Amino acid sequence: MNAETNHFVELHHPVRTLSDRVAYGITRTLRFLADALFAKRYGNRAIVLETVAAVPGMVGGALLHLRCLRWMRHDRGWIRALLDEADNERMHLMTFMEIARPSAFERMMVLVAQALFFTFYLMLYLLSSRTAHRLVGYFEEEAVVSYTRYLEEIDAGRIDNVPAPAIAIDYWQLPPDARLREVVIAVRHDEAGHRDVNHSIAGQQAYTVPITDAL
Repeated sequence: MNAETNHFVELHHPVRTLSDRVAYGITRTLRFLADALFAKRYGNRAIVLETVAAVPGMVGGALLHLRCLRWMRHDRGWIRALLDEADNERMHLMTFMEIARPSAFERMMVLVAQALFFTFYLMLYLLSSRTAHRLVGYFEEEAVVSYTRYLEEIDAGRIDNVPAPAIAIDYWQLPPDARLREVVIAVRHDEAGHRDVNHSIAGQQAYTVPITDAL
């Protein structure tokens, strides 16, 4: 891994405030659980995590839309960015469904994880949208690390570099002979973008939201 890639992967928002500490603590706890459940089964890990990752953008976009209507102010382009993020994460899920072929149990885990996380994230966003966006920023930092390790396993030959599914080739406009490695690189690039967007929104909201929404 060269220096530029290493910086890209290790980019981390420093933990400074109570909001940051809450978000980072939740992130590290969930990372521990994901490692315990999936270890190096990165395709299966991606299926469960991507269904969770598709929730924040939709929740945040909808609630921010309503907030902008109430306060009669511009959204600074955040609503579209969050809805695009949700759709992008959904495409990640559809892609890894084709690659990993989850079992019935893993499909059930997807349903349970989405229901639990939707409820949790909705309540968190209503309490503190700043903390909610910071949480997603930290989630995406971990996602970048996970996909980098996925690439390392592919490069080491421990995971088969299978042909990319058609849905991935169409969505990311990959070459017709693209393989799993190119898909993981594209997904990692998306996650880094979501990381930066959510950290940016959290940072800006520290100065623009009412005091009751700035935990």
